[in-house]
Amino acid sequence: MSTEPENQLQIELSPEMAEGIYSNLAVINHSPSEFVLDFIQMMPGLPKARVKARVILTPQHAKRLIRAMEENVQRFEASHGAITETEQPHVPIQFGGPTGQA
Repeated sequence: MSTEPENQLQIELSPEMAEGIYSNLAVINHSPSEFVLDFIQMMPGLPKARVKARVILTPQHAKRLIRAMEENVQRFEASHGAITETEQPHVPIQFGGPTGQA
């Protein structure tokens, strides 16, 4: 007999995925049917940056992600103090290659 609750989702995390990626810039675009989040690693002094990961979400999942992020930031600040925001420099962004449409 199984001791796991019924309908519990088991999530697998490969060692490669567990390493994660570092991102210090995110670009968000949307169409009527999806949100596209591009996570970018930008290096100081270099004119080029590469998208390290792209996540495509439905509008409903994008809204759930916002809520989950807000809740986690609140918990983080309750434990570690307020996160101070620094002024972000204006970064002109131009994607190379053809422009896609959904």
